[in-house]
Amino acid sequence: MSDIVENKTKNQSVALAHDFASVLHIIEQNRTQAVLAINHASVLTAWQVGAFVSDRIKNAAWGSKVVQQLAEYVHTQNPTLKGWSRRTIYKMVQFYETYTAAGFVDLIEQLKLNKQIVPTLSAQIEGSEIVPFKTAQNGHNIIVSFEMAQIPSLLMKTGWTNHQIILNRCETPEQYVFYILYAEYEHLQNKELERAIKTDAYSRVLSDKKLQSAMLKETYPQSEVLLKDKAILEFLGLPQQYKESKLRKEIVSHMKEFILEMGKDFLFVDQEHTLEVGGQNFRCDLLFYHRALQCLVAIELKTTTFDPRDLGQLEFYLEALDQTEKRSNENPSIGILMCKDANPEVVRYALNRSVSPTMVSKYEEQLKVGSVLQRSLEEFVGFIGEK
Repeated sequence: MSDIVENKTKNQSVALAHDFASVLHIIEQNRTQAVLAINHASVLTAWQVGAFVSDRIKNAAWGSKVVQQLAEYVHTQNPTLKGWSRRTIYKMVQFYETYTAAGFVDLIEQLKLNKQIVPTLSAQIEGSEIVPFKTAQNGHNIIVSFEMAQIPSLLMKTGWTNHQIILNRCETPEQYVFYILYAEYEHLQNKELERAIKTDAYSRVLSDKKLQSAMLKETYPQSEVLLKDKAILEFLGLPQQYKESKLRKEIVSHMKEFILEMGKDFLFVDQEHTLEVGGQNFRCDLLFYHRALQCLVAIELKTTTFDPRDLGQLEFYLEALDQTEKRSNENPSIGILMCKDANPEVVRYALNRSVSPTMVSKYEEQLKVGSVLQRSLEEFVGFIGEK
């Protein structure tokens, strides 16, 4: 009898836990939607104000001092409205003019024309048509209605503050599009986006991944977008000389920053993860799970230049993971050999014979200013559209 009562109590507890989780999901989902609605309203406000002021300035209806007068008027009429300075209003003008400029419009049209290459592209840039800005006034010079350039739906994918960061730090239409989509995909907050731009995520994400094995590209075609072949680890604060154990410990101590650098789809599983094979224990430096690729990711750390022999060790770990720990619903494990430097030709020779999904990723302890890579965004935009 007591067993029946106990089982009933357990079942009730499980049911309550499920109900509570459902309520929490409703709360979090609606809270997310509320935040998105606020962000969308902020971006739309910036677009519409920028369009209106831009039109007045271009038509010489407003002189150089009128924007300052507008800022003072807004503050006087509604002191509760914060952030409506002359500088902010000009930021909104810049926002509007940047995304209605010929360069951006041409890029959007170019991407739209290549739907055959990237079938999902249209979903990303739907509603991005640019139409002329017009105003209509009555005889008393009071605005009745106005039709403005339609805001590209692309711009709704991140918040107004992120847009200001992108406008301040980026130079080309390709960079604008990339960081808008990258901020949305990685859920980047302001500081995180600033760091992504500072460390040139644009080049590192879109570069040709020559340090990936053929098996990795074949098994995971999206790996060229999701996995970086260079990591910037300046947040570790490493000394001039250090061992692999020190590098591993510092990464674990700064795991939040490390995952932000690698990509938020990485979930940390273990350090010095033990793999038992034939009665012997072997240890993988770092073990992660990748949500998008749905597989285990083993990372081996080397503080020296790439050595082909290290690749054999990594492939052994992948085989052990796949045979002893990979679940039936998971994909083959991926191996990343993270080293301080690598000769591209040596890496190419080594990876040509690799039969496992592996790659080599170089890491830098300090930020270095590099050249900005210019290339088509079709593949990246297409992948983002599929998620």
